[in-house]
Amino acid sequence: MLIAQLSVAGEGDLYPLPPSDDSVDIDQTALDEFLAGQSNLPWVVFRAAHRAANFPALPARARAVLAALARTVDANRPYAAIFARRELLTGRAMQSMRTFYRSLDDLETAGLIERVPQKRFGTAGLFGRAYLHLTEKSALVLGYGAQASDTQSSIRKLPPAHPGELPSTDAATLSAPAHSFTSPCVTVADGAIYKDLFPKNQKRQPGELPADLQRLLSLGFRQFLIFKLMREAKAHAKLLSDVVEATWEHLRNAKRPISYLRALLRSPVDFGHQIRAKRLAAKRLAEENAQAANIDTAVLQCAGQVFIDIANTRLITVASTADSITVHDYREAQPRVSTGQWAAAFVAALNAREVVRATSDQVAAFRLKCDNNRAVQSKATAPAADAMPRTRTSTINDRLSEMKKMLRATCAGASLDPLDMRVDVSSGQGLKANG
Repeated sequence: MLIAQLSVAGEGDLYPLPPSDDSVDIDQTALDEFLAGQSNLPWVVFRAAHRAANFPALPARARAVLAALARTVDANRPYAAIFARRELLTGRAMQSMRTFYRSLDDLETAGLIERVPQKRFGTAGLFGRAYLHLTEKSALVLGYGAQASDTQSSIRKLPPAHPGELPSTDAATLSAPAHSFTSPCVTVADGAIYKDLFPKNQKRQPGELPADLQRLLSLGFRQFLIFKLMREAKAHAKLLSDVVEATWEHLRNAKRPISYLRALLRSPVDFGHQIRAKRLAAKRLAEENAQAANIDTAVLQCAGQVFIDIANTRLITVASTADSITVHDYREAQPRVSTGQWAAAFVAALNAREVVRATSDQVAAFRLKCDNNRAVQSKATAPAADAMPRTRTSTINDRLSEMKKMLRATCAGASLDPLDMRVDVSSGQGLKANG
């Protein structure tokens, strides 16, 4: 350490400045080398961590956890339980707790680790520890399989201490599991994080847009902007799909569709009602078209056929071109031809069984009924026809006489009372009764 003071003004070269001191940088470098030497790994462990970090069949998070397990497990006992807390493993893998558990799921799915079911302490009723174990596949991948096989072979070669006894084994051999572990019995972690690791209500952005909103991409909308607009529409109690569907023609022709769509979202218009009304109208139109098609089909099937009602009072004949029908009532002399909107009523009566297809016997009976009705009507109207012309003629003549009498009296200045007048039709002069 230098204890001399720096040069002062006027001393010149008598007291030059000391040389630059690099001792601080040298000490820091030595400290870093010393700390790096503390984490020096054996060759077997270093190779296992390198293999785990470069295993191609796993995602990056699972490779990091497998490398941390390779550094933590005992290389001489690769199948033994791994005594390490979550904080140690997450620190070595540089992951959060949620990512760590997802990585464990990936490793378990790939068959590289096994998780023993948690146990409960009988007295306290709490969950115990759940240890991790490497599988035979992971031991071979990490390079620990050869050492494990050598240990097993050396154990098999040990002779028994006494006849009839099993070969002696150490605690390391007894700790290796001899059976396959079952799946975990619980889905939550022990300790201080008793919570759902996979919440159902977690907000996640969907992978692709809805089908009815993908057309916005052609107007310059980005995918994330469309998701944002969906959130804004929900805040205004609307659905972006309804707004786009109701105003698509105007939106497509707008100069600034993004600003126009946001203005529509802020407007108090109920676009959902418009869409529902439009869909209802389209549904009604489709139903009417389907009903009209069914009516046309039924009428075409009945073309050129004869029908009669259940009361045997009308005979209906459908034209061969199915464009008109002829209805003959037994009380009428001539049939009537209908060319208007008759198809719907005819098909409705046909479906209600009010009109059935006529047979030859029914047609003959209807003809006979018509003949009988005409004969009855001719007999009833014959006497009346003889008396009617005389009565009408006398009435007309009397009325004409009265009109002539009143006209002549008016012209002559006589009384207008028809009761005091006598008409001489042959002479054409009117005379007073008292004159």
